[in-house]
Parts: sequence; structure tokens; C-alpha cells
Amino acid sequence: MKKLLFFGALLSGYFVSAQAYPIFDTANEIKFNIGLFLATTTVEGSYEYYISEDTSIGGTIYFDNDATDYNGDFGIGPNFRAYFGYQPRSGFFAEAFGLYYTGEDEDVDPLVFSDNDYSTFALGLGLGNKWTTRSERFTLEIFGGFGRNINPEDFQDDFMYRGGLSIGFRF
Repeated sequence: MKKLLFFGALLSGYFVSAQAYPIFDTANEIKFNIGLFLATTTVEGSYEYYISEDTSIGGTIYFDNDATDYNGDFGIGPNFRAYFGYQPRSGFFAEAFGLYYTGEDEDVDPLVFSDNDYSTFALGLGLGNKWTTRSERFTLEIFGGFGRNINPEDFQDDFMYRGGLSIGFRF
């Protein structure tokens, strides 16, 4: 009888686990910036990989048909995020990002021949907030940030901005 009781206690200890947070098996997330698409028809997608419950690294890529838009017609860059709050992988966050982007200046003087195409790299900081569903599968985030162009052209602004409203899926 003692052996059966010992075996039952050992077996129940195997099936029972107590943790402060559930085990997260979804370390990857893809997002679509629906806010930017509705405002400017720019298609922007992002990927985020969670290093821990409060930090992540990721990347962004976007395409636009109008090369004279505020951040050009193509951009790609990495980011690092830190989440603050009580729920893991969601809530208020701060990010550092880099962005390489290309475009074209819209002020063209027909009398002066000049190449108004540019490609530049910017570094910046951003803030935002992320909400998740109970299943931790779908996300909604709003974010914004400012960056400084490292090598701007004479006709180009020294500062750039980014922002949006993204919906995402974790897998």
C-alpha cells in the first residue's frame, strides 16, 4: 500500500506544474500596418521574435508606389523593443530602430539638371502600446517614433518619423 501511495504522489507531481506565467510557445509574430496602409497606401509588414517575456527583436519592410512620400518608396530595418507592465509580451513598450530607405525629392526644377533620388539610413526611438487576445494569438498595437537621418542630402529633411496601427498574428 505504501508503494502505491508513493507511486501516486510521484505521478501527480509529474502532471502538476505551478508557474507565475503560462508557458509561451509562440515566440514569433508577424504584423501588418493597417493604419499606414489606410492613410497612405503604403504596404508595411513586420516580424518580431521574443527573446524573453519583456524584450524582442524584429524587422520591418515597406513598399510604396509614390517615391515622393514622407519616407520614400522602399524601407527596411531592424528594431529592439522592451515591454513594461504586468502582462508579458504586451502593454507599453519603448523601441530603438534603424531604417534604410530610398525615395525621390518632389521639388524638381526643370532648368537645373540634378539627381533627386536619395537613399539614407536613420536611427530613432519610438513608443507604443500592444494589446493581445486571451489566447495570445492575435495582437493590436499602436506606435510612433522619430529618427535622425545619418547622411541626408541637401534637399532632404534631417529628421524622419514613423507610426501606425498594426494587427498581428503569433505563431
